[in-house]
Amino acid sequence: MPNLLLRTTAPPATILIRLLVGGVFLSEGVQKFLFPETLGAGRFIKIGIPYPQFFAPFVGAVEIVCGTLLIIGLFTRLATVPLLIDISVAIFTTKIPMLYKTGFWSMAHEARTDYCMLLGLIFLLLVGSGPFSVDRRMHACNPAFSKS
Repeated sequence: MPNLLLRTTAPPATILIRLLVGGVFLSEGVQKFLFPETLGAGRFIKIGIPYPQFFAPFVGAVEIVCGTLLIIGLFTRLATVPLLIDISVAIFTTKIPMLYKTGFWSMAHEARTDYCMLLGLIFLLLVGSGPFSVDRRMHACNPAFSKS
């Protein structure tokens, strides 16, 4: 199991995807705490997320922790899972309704970051963190990981 989580077939340039996706999630998570009325609980109330006073800080914390893990390349595949859930909920609660309300082009404009994050997360889930990561160092330095 550790081998599956830590091994990577990704090229060195994967660090760019990790920095991009991790940086966006880290920034968005921090902003949920800095601007709770517009990006945190207030936003969650507006889009109909239940228990917004709980879920907004929870989602913000998940974005901060998992975004940081992606940036440093630690447990990269594992960190993508909660973020895939996060971005899927964002797409279904905000972008799909927008498609029906304002049309395709308006939705496409607003959804561009969400779709890039979704595809970046899927890429990282499939290929792993790449050679410039903590995952790679742990896998290479620990014989237990290398044999599993």
